[in-house]
Amino acid sequence: MAQEMLYWQALNRAMDIEMEEDDSVFVLGEDVGLYGGSYRVTDGLYAKYGEWRVRDTPISEGGFTGVGVGAALVGMRPIVEIMTINFAMLALDSIVNGAAKISLMSGGQFPVGLVVRVPGGAAHQLAAQHAQRLEQMFMNVPGLRIAVPSTPQDAYWQLRQAIASDEPIVVLEHELLYFVKGMVDIVAEPPPMHRAAVRRPGKDLTIVSYSRMALLAQEAAAELAKEGIDAEVIDLRSLKPIDWDTCATSINKTHRLLVVEEDCRFAGAGAEMLASLTERCFFSFDAPPQRLAGLDIPTPYNGALEAASIPRVADIVDAARTLCKPAQKAAE
Repeated sequence: MAQEMLYWQALNRAMDIEMEEDDSVFVLGEDVGLYGGSYRVTDGLYAKYGEWRVRDTPISEGGFTGVGVGAALVGMRPIVEIMTINFAMLALDSIVNGAAKISLMSGGQFPVGLVVRVPGGAAHQLAAQHAQRLEQMFMNVPGLRIAVPSTPQDAYWQLRQAIASDEPIVVLEHELLYFVKGMVDIVAEPPPMHRAAVRRPGKDLTIVSYSRMALLAQEAAAELAKEGIDAEVIDLRSLKPIDWDTCATSINKTHRLLVVEEDCRFAGAGAEMLASLTERCFFSFDAPPQRLAGLDIPTPYNGALEAASIPRVADIVDAARTLCKPAQKAAE
């Protein structure tokens, strides 16, 4: 039976159920125990499962992420929480050279069932060193999988699927989504972890996005509908692998593509999406596909400048409107 939950509560419930069902599942990271996590995601787990399974760590991302890799190698199912994606750079050796490579290098003898939960994104004046996205950094690493849930339901489903997997999976959680509410059905059959979702059907253009930008894209589509522009919104839900088939099916119907991402435009995730979809759907386009992304600058601390540095609903509406102008003129 579905119930309304905040995004962080859905993640918490997913971990609680997996920890209750499997003694090998444990959590480690900074402030995950007594404090309950920086965004409350591990709230109550320390009291229920104790310090052996909900482990507060020193401020040493490289160290405790390495502990997680080692634990996975001996059959445990660790959930490593890195307080913010900005600090994940301190753990890259464990993630990139360890978790992502060991299974292949051992000929499959040592699966690495590791989950790395990473909050990120521009989140109300956290400034340049605490507001980065960096998803493209993980996308470029063979051996990793990346989930990007945008709703409480997907947060619940995808975290449970990640914990049960024998592969290393990075779960990217946007910091502004933690207090977003949504219905969560804990017994419903989940779709495959890496399948994209058509959040809003449409016929005039395809908007492809992920994480928080997928929610903004849906708001923009509602505004565009008032102008007679029927936008289809695809929430990728995963950045590695990407469900190209769902995107291509939509483009072959709408003949226009707008990719929206919060990360910087240059060499970002959107560049890969645009390149791959152009290769697949070149002859379906009635207009050149476009990208809308964050500015190629460190995120400003000033609130107004911060907001202007990443796409907003009005920006998505303007970009979609411009993309559809040739069709509108032809109709006139």
